[in-house]
Amino acid sequence: MLHLYDHRTGRAEELPPGPVRVHVQGGAERALVTADLLRRVADRGRLHPTVTRSADARPRHGAAGELSVPEFEVRDAAPDGALLVGPDEPDARSLVVPPEDGAWPVPSADEDDVLCVRLAMLRARYRDPVDVAALLPAARDDLARWRGLIAQWAEGPGRPIARAYAAEAEAAFADDLDSPAALTVLDRLADDPGVQPGAKLETFINLDLILALNLVADIGRR
Repeated sequence: MLHLYDHRTGRAEELPPGPVRVHVQGGAERALVTADLLRRVADRGRLHPTVTRSADARPRHGAAGELSVPEFEVRDAAPDGALLVGPDEPDARSLVVPPEDGAWPVPSADEDDVLCVRLAMLRARYRDPVDVAALLPAARDDLARWRGLIAQWAEGPGRPIARAYAAEAEAAFADDLDSPAALTVLDRLADDPGVQPGAKLETFINLDLILALNLVADIGRR
């Protein structure tokens, strides 16, 4: 089950079944990436929320889609069953997202630059400060490495998903959106000689539905 930290109570609490209102408060780009991550994790848990944002919660560097975040419907207030990005809402659970370091470069039109910024953001827990510019070089290396490995793994026979690794990563996501822990699981899986390449491929593809990093981009380009 999905647990989220509520700054009003100081605890991570399980989301109840049924419609839920979650307010994501903070810097525009990072708040939008966090809301998108929350939507994807919630969908995996069959909560199927609707994500909206308030009219004044806009990215500083352009459209939300630039960070692989689908455009949100714009509303001034969140309906029941929605995830809200914007001003505080009465009776809504709250996620407080510190704004990312303001010095990070504006993403270019190149999708890889955009996704490296997203990956750099995901390398930090959404509640923690993050210097995106400092994390970008490692994010570029990681994205290139993973895509290259996935292209190699795709050349071999298919195998069932590595369920132990997938379950561990999904548990991290469900634990207050712990994306750094989930990414560490992928780091270990990539280097595990005891897991067949086909199983690694299926696991990475499965978890990329949450990460939204287009990890399959290099398949067929070798």
